[in-house]
Amino acid sequence: MTEAWTDDRRPPRPPAAGERTREAILRAAASLATVDGLDRLTIGHLAAALGMSKSGLHAYFGSKQELQLATVTEAARVFDEEVVQPALAAPAGLSQLAAVCEAFFAHLERNTFPGGCFMAGAALEVGTRPGPVRDLVAAFQARFGELIRGFAATALARNELPAGEDPDRLAFELNGIMLATDTNFVLHEDPAVLDLARQIVHQRLGAGAP
Repeated sequence: MTEAWTDDRRPPRPPAAGERTREAILRAAASLATVDGLDRLTIGHLAAALGMSKSGLHAYFGSKQELQLATVTEAARVFDEEVVQPALAAPAGLSQLAAVCEAFFAHLERNTFPGGCFMAGAALEVGTRPGPVRDLVAAFQARFGELIRGFAATALARNELPAGEDPDRLAFELNGIMLATDTNFVLHEDPAVLDLARQIVHQRLGAGAP
């Protein structure tokens, strides 16, 4: 199921100076949130971290919740660019399953965010806090899970997986491997964690995986 990730992707017009500034602020906010948490992501805290005035940030975000929602949206955009789109560009089926895992591991390896996968951390932090921020993170996680399941279903239909394979279970397993890799890589900062994760994915998908 890839429709949610394949909107009109014609090259966007260059953003105005104000929009570029807003994007830079949100990228910094996402990085800060992976270290300090979304709950501490206030306009005052972000202003201090960026060396800006609170009034300057209020021109872009009217409230803490507005800032948090915009930050989650920016983190999702980065994830889409670095993980989802490379997977969608791979050949359909088993290659996409391998590609989405590899793109996730490369996303960690590049240290895109200092605290690892933004969404993994956000899901744990806001999972028990009802509200718009939790709903947005939950929607992202559901879409990503469906994307992996869609890849698995296609691989099964193409006879690239054993006939008894369950796409839901395989998607759950691969997602779990990615989350465990994120946790261990953040804790130990050891590239061997990524190497091990790649081996596990290759073994799970079988010799036919790229």
